[in-house]
Amino acid sequence: MAGQVRVLRRRIKTTRSTKKITKAMELVATSRIAKAQDRVAASLPYAKAITGVLTALASNANVNHPLLAPRDQVRRAGVLVITSDRGLCGGYNVNAIKTAEQLAAKLRAEGKQVALFVIGRKGVAYYRFRGRPIEDSWTGFSEQPTFADARKVGEALLAKFVAGADDEDGVNGGGGADGIIGVDELHIVYTRFKSLMTQTSMATFLAPMQVEERTTEASGVILPAYEFEPDPEALLDALLPKYINTRIYASLLDSAASESASRRRAMKSATDNADEMIKSLTREMNSARQSAITQEISEIVGGANALATAGSE
Repeated sequence: MAGQVRVLRRRIKTTRSTKKITKAMELVATSRIAKAQDRVAASLPYAKAITGVLTALASNANVNHPLLAPRDQVRRAGVLVITSDRGLCGGYNVNAIKTAEQLAAKLRAEGKQVALFVIGRKGVAYYRFRGRPIEDSWTGFSEQPTFADARKVGEALLAKFVAGADDEDGVNGGGGADGIIGVDELHIVYTRFKSLMTQTSMATFLAPMQVEERTTEASGVILPAYEFEPDPEALLDALLPKYINTRIYASLLDSAASESASRRRAMKSATDNADEMIKSLTREMNSARQSAITQEISEIVGGANALATAGSE
């Protein structure tokens, strides 16, 4: 009995130590959620402004830009998957990868090859463990992404997309002017933050960009009379890559907030489970200790009775 009490006391101590860790991680995740939400809100004005300018360009100028024109034949599709660098965040990575796999299956059913681009160590580990080829990967910034990180990813994706436009031989993997194996369209899979309790993994189309062409009659809003300087083609060359980077950055911020929310929920559940385990182990330890005390008393009483019987004889 004494040995059982010692084992239970040690398990209670270990569980309390684990509870301290999970509680600390819950608090850290909670603080990061608010910061991530603020960053998402701060990025919205720029995203709306650049979208408005591109809409005006598409509505007022007759241009045929490689990043706007759909390919005649889509042979290879690039899929960017955003996962986390660390674990302990519930089903965050599982849901993102599941959505990416569903998208990849749909693209293959349409006769397209799929090129995977992965952000986050968990996603990289998932695909490498299964022997799945990865075109490119980036790690180390899933929780606190910066625009520089988004630009680095965007430049790599645009190089692949432009190489796909330059590939005119009609052969899969023919490569562009620089020998880069290109893609004909780009998709992004990320996790959208809706609330502290709800985060949804989703797939969106990234390129060629579908910029809405609006007119005053169709929208009911008087569009600004832009005078383009320099010409619209030069402006699109400068703005469309920035638009791609902005879209990627917004997805990274949404995913970062979702990751922190998922980790907070997982750590809160772990903390609550640790509390329940401590209560259960404490009751079990008290019961074992009470049994040991009862047994000791019984042995003492038995010994006293034995001595009394021996003395009376």
